[in-house]
Amino acid sequence: MHPAACLKGVQEFTRFYGMLIDALEYQYVNGFAYRTVRPLAETEVPQRMQRAEEVIQRKLWREQLRDWDETVKPASVKAHKELQSVDPASLSDKDLVDHLTRCRNRHAEMICQHMRFTAAAMVPTGDFLAHVGDWTGLPAADLLELLRGTSPVSAGASAELDHLIASIKQDAAAQKLLESNDNPGRLLNALRRQKSETGAAASAYLDLVGYRLLDGFDISGPVALELPDVLLRAIRAAVAGNGHRSSNVEDRIADISGQVPHQHRAQFDELLEEARLTYRIRDERGVFSDIWASGIMRRNVLAGGQRLAGKGRIHDAAHFVDAGFEEMCSLLSDADGPSADELARRFEFRTSHSAKEAPSVLGPPPPPPPDLSGLPPAAARIMRAIDISLGALFGSSEAQHDVDMLRGLAASRGVYEGPARRVSNPAEFDRIIKGDVLVTESTTEAFNILLPLLGAIVTDSGGLLSHSAIVAREYGIPGVVGTREATDRIADGARVRVDGNTGEVTVLE
Repeated sequence: MHPAACLKGVQEFTRFYGMLIDALEYQYVNGFAYRTVRPLAETEVPQRMQRAEEVIQRKLWREQLRDWDETVKPASVKAHKELQSVDPASLSDKDLVDHLTRCRNRHAEMICQHMRFTAAAMVPTGDFLAHVGDWTGLPAADLLELLRGTSPVSAGASAELDHLIASIKQDAAAQKLLESNDNPGRLLNALRRQKSETGAAASAYLDLVGYRLLDGFDISGPVALELPDVLLRAIRAAVAGNGHRSSNVEDRIADISGQVPHQHRAQFDELLEEARLTYRIRDERGVFSDIWASGIMRRNVLAGGQRLAGKGRIHDAAHFVDAGFEEMCSLLSDADGPSADELARRFEFRTSHSAKEAPSVLGPPPPPPPDLSGLPPAAARIMRAIDISLGALFGSSEAQHDVDMLRGLAASRGVYEGPARRVSNPAEFDRIIKGDVLVTESTTEAFNILLPLLGAIVTDSGGLLSHSAIVAREYGIPGVVGTREATDRIADGARVRVDGNTGEVTVLE
């Protein structure tokens, strides 16, 4: 369902912002995602150029941000909570099929919503990077530091978490419970059942984050409540105080402002204001859209899988994830569908292969970006802004590595030494302990729940606007992204030094 929903959402934002492309189109080959740019029809170019002028003049990203804050986000939270309030175990087979259909439709809608709001953050951020980079010659990593503190959700912040922390600190019984050695799942349920204010606070927080996928956007990955030990340890660390780095953003702003030519200072202030205003929607659109919706879908799919496994129709409940949606409905309705062996084969293929095995490009490599110099100023400005943002989102480092040192992109300042915890998939997050350096292929914005446990982040892929980079900056821990080979070259448990100032990761022992 992803390609059509994604295409629709991208088409909406390219049209809204007057971009001279139609869409980014995704397709899946053997389960691996590929994307290409769908060109804009020539007849639409004049209208898009006019729209680009309107976007710049009226700062129309503010219109989208207002719509997000006042209408879209509250409605999404309400709908998600209504869907997750339904216990799939209490439904008949027919009712479960109906509920799965509602969840599936919601999931598709949220994929579209995620993409529809993409440019609201990327255009102002890219525009800021473009202009200030031209004026100062400073790298994007230095400039993105000025946006730190404007996306609290990227650091896992929420009113619900704040309330839970405050309640536990005033509740001796809850503190004793939190530090006990009981089963983590039972402990979380016991926190919910507390008669004090802590019980209500725990329920509110777990209802907010419990059914978010911890990493990724695919229902094959676990939600937070499936890893209660990790979730519990993250809550403990948050209550104890995470000690993340204090911010010196105002000093950094003053320093970089001083490097901007005097005639551009007023525009620097304006561009920075717009980027800081909209930056948070970059992660919020995932957290409150498809990351949550896909987690709810996963919960209900696994419930269906448990039924079918109990009847002997499939070998394992987790294999149901690998059925197509129509196949799910057929199997739950006792109609024809894939055999247990076929679903087991699909599961084995998916879990034994990774994107690293697939070619990065199918067919000839994409051409270089077109020359924008001949475009009208507003159209050129919009296209350059989105091009810079996309480059900062997907671009990894090309620097050469040494034997014991990897070079990536310096995503978040600071230096940290600690044990590497190499994690290949979200199911391994329960191996993370406080103070670890996470070494993984990539993360999404929902990973922020686990940040109190980490000393630093290192990733294989992603650029300075990848979610890994954003969450590291917002939380204030060193981050190096786009190393290409960290998960291949850093052994689990090795002691490493992560230098978020230089983008270097050194294996110490």
